[in-house]
Amino acid sequence: MHKPGHLSPTEDENMAASLRLGRQGILFGLRFAKLKKNSWTSHSFQDNVRQFFQSPYLFGAAPVKVEMPALSPTMEEGNIVKWLKKEGEAVAAGDALCEIETDKAVVTLESNDDGVLAKILMEEGSRAVRLGTLIALMVEEGEDWKTVEIPPPMAATPAPLAPAAAAPPPPAAPAAPPPHPPRAASTGLLRLSPAARHILDTHGLDPQLATPTGHRGIITKEDALNLLKKFPDSKAAPVTAAPSPVAIPAAALLPPGSRPMYPPQSIPGKPGAPGTFTEIPATNVRRVIAQRLTQSKTTIPHAYATVDCDLGAVMQLRKEMAKAEIKVSVNDFIIKAAAATLRELPEVNVTWSGEGPQALDSISISIAVATPKGLITPIITNAADKGVQEISANAKALAQKARNGKLLPHEYQGGSFSISNLGMFGISEFSAVINPPQACILAVGTSRAVLHLTEETGALSTQQLMTVTLSSDGRLVDDELASRFLDKFRANLERPQRMALA
Repeated sequence: MHKPGHLSPTEDENMAASLRLGRQGILFGLRFAKLKKNSWTSHSFQDNVRQFFQSPYLFGAAPVKVEMPALSPTMEEGNIVKWLKKEGEAVAAGDALCEIETDKAVVTLESNDDGVLAKILMEEGSRAVRLGTLIALMVEEGEDWKTVEIPPPMAATPAPLAPAAAAPPPPAAPAAPPPHPPRAASTGLLRLSPAARHILDTHGLDPQLATPTGHRGIITKEDALNLLKKFPDSKAAPVTAAPSPVAIPAAALLPPGSRPMYPPQSIPGKPGAPGTFTEIPATNVRRVIAQRLTQSKTTIPHAYATVDCDLGAVMQLRKEMAKAEIKVSVNDFIIKAAAATLRELPEVNVTWSGEGPQALDSISISIAVATPKGLITPIITNAADKGVQEISANAKALAQKARNGKLLPHEYQGGSFSISNLGMFGISEFSAVINPPQACILAVGTSRAVLHLTEETGALSTQQLMTVTLSSDGRLVDDELASRFLDKFRANLERPQRMALA
């Protein structure tokens, strides 16, 4: 029975539903008004409707951007090696998101925020990703990661500049759009999956002829295969047809028996013709090595000095330490001798900056380690304060991490003096290139047995001699200082007990 002044259960439910609908309508109106105020006047009606119903104001979750960071001082771009989190997986601050190959090593990128990994924009294997490029999106905890709002590509704005640049030649501009129906040709930004890129590069097809069907205009593997069906022979593709008539007359003009200046590129999977070549993609590490070596040899005045060192005392000490089950290498004694010499001659423990010399407070030795991706120089910090056994343990651990690509930035950045040892390869002597901004690098050759005439007795004896060459920056270390350094280095190495007193 319904009493006056009281609401029935049905009326209670209707009133609650009305309040909820009213509240949602107010929020809907406020969001609609905000969106209208910001962008309604600058776009067409259809674009604004589409933007509104695709915007996070109505359905989407606000994204937390994950961009390509600078993981080393010289890094300009990186490669995505492996994603350690999957889409939809919870992420806590400090969790490892992915592995990125920098110009030095493979570094793990950690998350700065808590949330959920919503979208991976740069897949594994993506190369040459510039700093600041969006690589993934996250959402806050509790939000629906499947409805994350994907920002438009940043490179979409320069697209109108391409037709404007092509406007001066009127006959060519109108003829270009008709033969290229795919939208990818007009955007100016092509996004290809790794499989599609491989297929198109292998068969020499123009990516702009493919019709993208993937998400956000990505050219997928299926799109590349469909294009390949249209042009089963790679010679039929317009990209390869254009250079062929130019290359033939150019080769015909060459005198008989001469090789062309620019050989054509070979096609993978097919036998290479004489004069062809195969492009080898350079890793970030290899590119940075090339840049730094070129910078060093063109901007640093190298000076060289060579001396022979007797390893007899070091060999005898190694045997005695081996009896105590302490295994150290000759290179460990070389590192210790160099560090002790730098402590005696602090004027060599300097670096060059744009304004002049800078004296360093610590002695850290960079050791050159060969890896499959190139040469890298991990650092033994405070080497002058460590014993030979501790130096040996540090060198082995750093070398293994360098070969595995697991060095941390602080393990290869900095250093005050470099050592490059090629003695294990049988190299008698060589000259190394200075590692800027350091002042010197010591090149170490192999040891050799040499007959020596003893002055006191006149008898012949065998010496184990090793040749070292010091490359020094003439702006910081002159010839006299370099000679004094090598003299003290030889004294420390030939009398190991002297290093403890240095």
